[in-house]
Amino acid sequence: MTQLNLPPYEARIKATGPHQQIFDVLRRRYVALTPEEWVRQHFVHFLMEHKHYPKGLLGNEIELRIGEKKMRCDSILYDNMLHPRMIIEYKAPEIEITQQVFNQITAYNMILRVNYLIVSNGMQHYCCRLNKALGQYEFLQDIPDYSQL
Repeated sequence: MTQLNLPPYEARIKATGPHQQIFDVLRRRYVALTPEEWVRQHFVHFLMEHKHYPKGLLGNEIELRIGEKKMRCDSILYDNMLHPRMIIEYKAPEIEITQQVFNQITAYNMILRVNYLIVSNGMQHYCCRLNKALGQYEFLQDIPDYSQL
């Protein structure tokens, strides 16, 4: 897999026939090892180990519904009352982060109404915070530590 712009961690990988799987600590099971999943697992470990995000407040592959339409958030950070606080969207390292990616995550936020959005392809990471007074997103220089949220 591609070397990412994230700290390495000891990934648990196993082969199942011709395919590989990686252990997802949040879902507590092995999942297909795709380039996007490689980014997700590295990013989740980065948040937990380097930014001190509590494992128990993070969730992967969270389904959202608008009527009959189903969408799936890559990761969500919840608060202690289990209300969503942050949405994280991942792309494979070779996928460019474009306005379309930001449109996708803001569509999720029309449902969840969180204050923080993160987009990462493992090479570039963007974090923005909703300024409710101005009704717009402000890009942050860095991903905040959990204590700064």
